[in-house]
Amino acid sequence: MATVELKNVSKIYSENVKAVDNINLKIEDKEFLVLVGPSGCGKSTTLRMVAGLESISTGEMFIDEKLVNDIQPKDRDIALVFQNYALYPHMTVFDNIAFGLKLRKIDKNEIQKRVKNVSDILELSDLLNRKPKALSGGQRQRVALGRAIVRNPKVFLFDEPLSNLDAKLRVQMRTEISKLHQKLGVTMIYVTHDQTEAMTMGDRIVVMKDGSIQQVDTPLNLYRKPVNTFVAGFIGTPSMNFIEGKFLINNGLEFNSLDESFVFLLPEKYIKKLENWSSRNIKLGIRPESFSYEPNHDDSVKIKIKISVFEPMGNESFLYFNLGGKEIVSRVPGIIEQKVGNEIDLYINADNLYFFDELTGNTIYV
Repeated sequence: MATVELKNVSKIYSENVKAVDNINLKIEDKEFLVLVGPSGCGKSTTLRMVAGLESISTGEMFIDEKLVNDIQPKDRDIALVFQNYALYPHMTVFDNIAFGLKLRKIDKNEIQKRVKNVSDILELSDLLNRKPKALSGGQRQRVALGRAIVRNPKVFLFDEPLSNLDAKLRVQMRTEISKLHQKLGVTMIYVTHDQTEAMTMGDRIVVMKDGSIQQVDTPLNLYRKPVNTFVAGFIGTPSMNFIEGKFLINNGLEFNSLDESFVFLLPEKYIKKLENWSSRNIKLGIRPESFSYEPNHDDSVKIKIKISVFEPMGNESFLYFNLGGKEIVSRVPGIIEQKVGNEIDLYINADNLYFFDELTGNTIYV
């Protein structure tokens, strides 16, 4: 297989529009790397530059330590799977999978052998004589995968391959692609706007915004140690809650929301770490799942809330309420029935609080 490395890579369109801005990234051999971010962040453009479908404006691209800036897509030994399956409707599943091999004039016996092997891996053996119109969306996606796998490329590239599937099929195909990666042991680069796909599939995740990389890390580190408010708000469902405020020295270190409707005293262990931020504008970040009905830690912060929306989900519930002038969502166990207008106590473990510099958006580490 192969490594992929981008060195100071940019893509600049007419009128000096930067779709990708000076990216440095190395994808290791056999790694499953996910590029994630909102629409227009540059993730698909980055993938297309790796594939050779977009030219590189500045910088260098290496595949298997070989400079590929001027090498045609067909000569890069990569396979690209799109969200549009791009199957030939008049061909059978066998012929769709074998098409690329036939173009390369591979021996017929070798084609039979490769297609059989791939169809066994993807559970397509019973469908080889069918045409695409007789297949479900998930089966068509597996055929598209099979067409890529049969070529034995150095690198697999996926451009939002599950976007056209319904929610249940997306979960199924997500699992199948992850299993496929484990079975084949190949380098895979996967683009998605869905952070759930990113978190469940990637060995590492690249979070992008406005053509730039915000953070590259493992899924758990992105969740636990986001470098800024963008990553913190992008990773996690529902999104992290943010409240603007300041630290004040008042019988200890106190967080005070800007509208002064939410005030609490931080545990003593945080005073030395955060006292230099006193009187400076900051953002407090609280993940919805950090709220609980009971104190579960010595450093739990108690707050009183009035429920504005109650959404029972079975094993958990979403409670919406106002805190520090912001609408806040909490995700709590669903065993307690609540009603709109109820005033209840909730608790937050202080160790699960995040603090960000209001000016730069960067994390204040504690």
